[in-house]
Amino acid sequence: MSDLNTDAIVVRRTNLGEADRLIDFLTPQGRITALAKSVRKEKSRLAGGVEMFCVSNVVLHTSEKTGRTVITSAKLKKFYKNILADFNALETASEIIKQIARASSQIDNAEYFFQLKQSLETLDKGADPNLVKAWFYLNFARAQGEQINLLTDYDGEKLSPEETYVWDISENVLKKSASGPISADEIKIMRLMITSPLTLILKIKNVDQFTPDILYIAKTINQL
Repeated sequence: MSDLNTDAIVVRRTNLGEADRLIDFLTPQGRITALAKSVRKEKSRLAGGVEMFCVSNVVLHTSEKTGRTVITSAKLKKFYKNILADFNALETASEIIKQIARASSQIDNAEYFFQLKQSLETLDKGADPNLVKAWFYLNFARAQGEQINLLTDYDGEKLSPEETYVWDISENVLKKSASGPISADEIKIMRLMITSPLTLILKIKNVDQFTPDILYIAKTINQL
């Protein structure tokens, strides 16, 4: 048997038989699917560590013979309970988990764990859900190789702090426009979003006023 002791976040749970459950985790090592035996029984010691909207420490055993991974220990580290009390936060957290669950089932990326963890932490602390989504979707696209071009415009010219821009949906690029809503402020914040933790972005003064245009761009890149 090979063992892995790691932090993990549940992104999907599937009931099996009368008491078992198949758990899909995000971990710093990537996505892992493991069997939680008898977890749906009333006195299961695993149940509290395999809930949604939590970070848990899990021990996973993988049989070299069968390749099956089984959860032998699951201890709750952090439960983001405030998310459950706020409809907008819950909706945003669920949306992010759904997107990561879909993407990681096709192409795994260990970065997804850290993106999800930061998103849950800040939503739990009452951050603006739209700001969290803007940060997440920019970094989610980057993790999939779709990083936004924040260096040059539609004509290949260097982005200027003296110009304003519109977002060209068909080309996924900024285009000069005298009445465009994208200014140097939005560009600067987007550059920070793809290079900095979410906690730093939350400290930017009046950042919420720039969120709608940035979120629109971020979702367009992800074709949402």
